[in-house]
Amino acid sequence: MAVTIKSEREIELMREAGRLLAKTHLELEKALRAGMTTKEIDRICEEIIRSYGCTPSFLNYNGFPASVCVSINDEVVHGIPSKKRVIHEGDIVSLDTGLIYKGYQSDAARTYGIGEISREAAQLIEVTRQSFFEGIKFAKAGNHLNDIGTAIQKYCEQFGYGVVRDLVGHGIGTEMHESPEIPNFDMGRRGIKLRPGMTLAIEPMVNMGRYDVAWSDDEWTVVTDDGSLSAHYENTILITEGEPEILSL
Repeated sequence: MAVTIKSEREIELMREAGRLLAKTHLELEKALRAGMTTKEIDRICEEIIRSYGCTPSFLNYNGFPASVCVSINDEVVHGIPSKKRVIHEGDIVSLDTGLIYKGYQSDAARTYGIGEISREAAQLIEVTRQSFFEGIKFAKAGNHLNDIGTAIQKYCEQFGYGVVRDLVGHGIGTEMHESPEIPNFDMGRRGIKLRPGMTLAIEPMVNMGRYDVAWSDDEWTVVTDDGSLSAHYENTILITEGEPEILSL
């Protein structure tokens, strides 16, 4: 599938989708607390998204049963919310969600510490977040796709972290996952040339230990192979003539 270049009208709709998703994440952050179930987070997330007149992107996407992926500690991504799963003080929790506004998608993820977390966990969250910003320094027209992932990998590996290889970022628009795939690591080839009007979901997934991951029995939840903590940070961005525009902040 070819990479879509968005028109001015489409960009406006994606801006609004991103703005509403940023608000959703701020509301979720306020609601997060020790003692709540992951199912409760999902209920709150769906209510927020629908209150904006939007549709949760993730609900029933390829059969995913919830509006938000809630991944705790060694869970990398795609954690399924459950009434039995309780969040505890000291956990780190990744929330990945998206919404559809007038047919256009936005996608973003954040990792939060619950109460007092270890210094190591706090550093992992911060480095993962910063690696996104290191990557998008290269998200400019004329650069190549691989410049983004190479910058993310280089930054994270200075801290001894493993950048997940089995999962990647993606183009986004009327579909949640569009071309191109966007690795968070050096893929050994330049990839496509970036052009104004491309909209991309850049999402470093970073493990405190090795980069290897495994799939749980539910066939959705991805965990670190070595049991180390994992963090996730994602925004939907627009390639412009100059600096990239972050749509979901």
